[in-house]
Amino acid sequence: MLFTCVRGLFPLLFVSLLCVSLQAQPLRLYTEEYPPINFSKNGEPTGLATEVVQAIMQRTGQSVPISVVPWARGYQLALTRANTGLFVTMRTREREQLFKWVGPITRNVTSFYALRRSFLSIKSLDDAREYGEIAVPRDWYSHQRLLAEGFSNLAPVTGPAQMVSMLKRGRVKLMVLDNLSLNALLAQGDIQADEVQLLFNYMHSDSYIAFSQQTDDALISRWQRELDTMKIDGSFAAIHQKWLPGVPLPPLAPGPGPEL
Repeated sequence: MLFTCVRGLFPLLFVSLLCVSLQAQPLRLYTEEYPPINFSKNGEPTGLATEVVQAIMQRTGQSVPISVVPWARGYQLALTRANTGLFVTMRTREREQLFKWVGPITRNVTSFYALRRSFLSIKSLDDAREYGEIAVPRDWYSHQRLLAEGFSNLAPVTGPAQMVSMLKRGRVKLMVLDNLSLNALLAQGDIQADEVQLLFNYMHSDSYIAFSQQTDDALISRWQRELDTMKIDGSFAAIHQKWLPGVPLPPLAPGPGPEL
């Protein structure tokens, strides 16, 4: 009888130790090269979302280094590691149950773009299937959605800057990008804004800080509360205006955005 009771305690003990281990893991934060929202400058992370995250940490008394990594790597880490955050991450129906969310940080419109001199015309998604490979960052929300739509002519790339470079060199005729990062990425790729044409608005979405499902709910609630406070006291608006002058603020309340 005693042996049976002791043996029955082992699974409970294992689960308890596992929970303690997960909670003891330090918070990790990752972002990507996605100017002006988040990017590196002189080896240091910066940008709109980076400043928002840093402000939240200042308010919560935390000091967590932010690592700038390729998106696909950061995405996998946020999917699989406890106490891991990735920003900014578009909150889409494909991802809704994969993460815990703090936001929104921005509201985006994602579209198909081409060089103006190509004289392409797109009226629907079916039209986009007719123009060869389409450049899209690997594991981005747009990549995942187009795969779900059955697209077989995608050219996944490491990041948005590589996508712009491919368009400039004529390696692809189309790229899929959002309105907030377009001008910064074109300038980075030495392309004039009037050289590129918006062909078709594809999807609307809100960006968030995405945390792994193994992250403590108390941390999520605290970060969301501090972000909401920043939106009320005007500090969020000041950061947003600094990086995206004239662009409307995202909604105050978190929750499924226009895409969900």
